[in-house]
Amino acid sequence: MRILVVFAFILLSCNPKAQDSVTQAQNDLKTEFSLPKKLKEVSGIALSQDQKTIWAIEDAGNKNVVYGLNRQGELITDVLVENAENNDWEDITKDASGNIYIGDFGNNENDRQNLSIIKLDLKTDSQKSTKVVQTTKFHYEGQTEFPPKKSNLLYDCEAFVEKDGSFYLFTKNRSKGFDGTFLVFQIPNKEGDFEAKLVGKLKLEGGYSDAAITSASINSKNEIVLLNHKNINILSGFTANDFSSAKIQKISLNHNSQKEAIVFVDDKTLLIADEKDKKTGGNVYQFSLK
Repeated sequence: MRILVVFAFILLSCNPKAQDSVTQAQNDLKTEFSLPKKLKEVSGIALSQDQKTIWAIEDAGNKNVVYGLNRQGELITDVLVENAENNDWEDITKDASGNIYIGDFGNNENDRQNLSIIKLDLKTDSQKSTKVVQTTKFHYEGQTEFPPKKSNLLYDCEAFVEKDGSFYLFTKNRSKGFDGTFLVFQIPNKEGDFEAKLVGKLKLEGGYSDAAITSASINSKNEIVLLNHKNINILSGFTANDFSSAKIQKISLNHNSQKEAIVFVDDKTLLIADEKDKKTGGNVYQFSLK
């Protein structure tokens, strides 16, 4: 897929009013396959280490199960997570060694105090069950009210990545008077109960469908992609403990649906999944960054 790239990188600061650059995609997403009918509310996808299996999860109200799909979209396994409850699973990711993590941090009302990231002993699509082998509990630096005022609902999260022994969480703004501001938090990838450290406050331009973050993924070039219903946003130029100087390249997908899951296949190729409604969605798409 060829993309005409027209952009100017603009340095961001912690000022949430900073601007981002824009890239226009010239083609729509390429539909790879439709999701199995039983997966109507996919909230995150990850690839197995051999890239043969797509691991998918659903969010609150659904089973504590990780679903395995082959690359043609066929459901090949339902893996029960034996010792975990799906409070609100919102994203799934893996580390460089192939370990799988689920973010149980959906927090629509900003009032949860049982947020966690769980690590699974999920290795192959031949498994029928898996267990949690590490639980990373956390609370957000700066949150003192549960919930905060409606003008400061910045503590929901649907997007995270793992990098070099830390988790990075990108929050979903649910504030009254939405302005695209989001927070970046860092948490150690360890067993325990931690304060999530605030390492960035940034802003995406546009309304809720343009700028509310629903998933994230990271590639080997240290680029992080953040998903919205209409766009993707590529973060670069950050450091491990400071996202305040990150550059953001916004790419319009020319497509509006409830996109909730994204993963890098390689440094330039993405898979994106959306939720099923009566008329649209329920698909996995491929998108190339060129």
